[in-house]
Amino acid sequence: MILEIIASIFIGTFLGIITGITPGIHINLVAVLALTSFPILSNYFSVLSIVIVLISMAVAHTFLDFIPSVYLGAPNPDTALSILPAHRLLLEGKGHEAVQLATIGSLFGLVITILMTPLLVISVAKFYPIINLFIPYILGLASLFLILKDSNRRWSLICFLLSGVLGIGVFSLNLKEPLLPLFSGLFGVSTILTSLKNNIRLPAQKIEKISIDKKETFKSLSGGFIASSLVGFLPGMGSAQAAILASNITGELNTRGFIILLGSINTMVMIISVIALYVIDRARNGVIVVVSKFIETITLNHLILFTGVIFVVGGLATFLTLYLSKIFSKIIDRINYEIVNMIILAFIISLVTYISGLLGLFVLLVSTSIGLIPIIKNTQRSHLMGSLIIPVILYFIL
Repeated sequence: MILEIIASIFIGTFLGIITGITPGIHINLVAVLALTSFPILSNYFSVLSIVIVLISMAVAHTFLDFIPSVYLGAPNPDTALSILPAHRLLLEGKGHEAVQLATIGSLFGLVITILMTPLLVISVAKFYPIINLFIPYILGLASLFLILKDSNRRWSLICFLLSGVLGIGVFSLNLKEPLLPLFSGLFGVSTILTSLKNNIRLPAQKIEKISIDKKETFKSLSGGFIASSLVGFLPGMGSAQAAILASNITGELNTRGFIILLGSINTMVMIISVIALYVIDRARNGVIVVVSKFIETITLNHLILFTGVIFVVGGLATFLTLYLSKIFSKIIDRINYEIVNMIILAFIISLVTYISGLLGLFVLLVSTSIGLIPIIKNTQRSHLMGSLIIPVILYFIL
């Protein structure tokens, strides 16, 4: 049994590398493929092994997905906010430093969340039944708060509403993997097109040891944990919203502190989603939805096992992320950045067409158009998460 668990951890971590560094291949896609392939997989793997693979993949992904965000500018929604501060360091030849900072946040965020798991289990079990009655109002107020905090409120509201209408339309379609074209357009293709327009040329990257401000790091991690705990149990809310809330909790952070914050939140929210499945029996992201299909009832023994798995994966992912980042640093200035972006763009379009068809391609076009608005109007891209939040609010109210 132990050997089976170890093998599952390594398989999941390897899949997390693939999904993490490859733009367009999301962990939700791999999880759905695992679910649809279960009749075949069950001949070789136990249900528990498959679940451990999925959880390992999800956690490893939260470490490694900062590599394409930093070096290629091709994020998923969870790392979209990292583009500006990370690219600032990349253009200074410090891309590896940006990845190191995000990895520090992910690793310490993982450790803090594991240590705080008993407190989360007890407090959520006590208060969630009350909170559950007010979820649509909490989501609405939280979204309004984030819009009002933005310096460009008018366009923040427009982006939120437009993406919300788009989300309602996409989810009403009979579309396979609707999140793929939706998020690829809102956060991926729109960024790539901007990079192509700006004709970026990267300097040689430096690989240096970094020193971190302990006070700034503590602020980042504590704010990240509080914000992740608040949004991690709410549907439609994720890392992007947690980052905005955490920024208001911690006050102003410098560039390095903000990257640490984003790294910690990305991992914390994923771990908290596992805890949420145990405490409130609700799945808060695609991978955990698939996990809930494999195991109907998560017991305390499951939670303890998964916590141990997450801890081991965190160590592996830290080493792998830093190792792969060094490789990217050495080659990124030697290749044509424009060609890389065009290859990624072609890959995303091909993947969407193959999985979601021509209708998915149309959704990709529309979502990309909306995704360009906050870039042009200089407003927070996290408001595009209205594509999930508004449908969730309507689901609870109607």
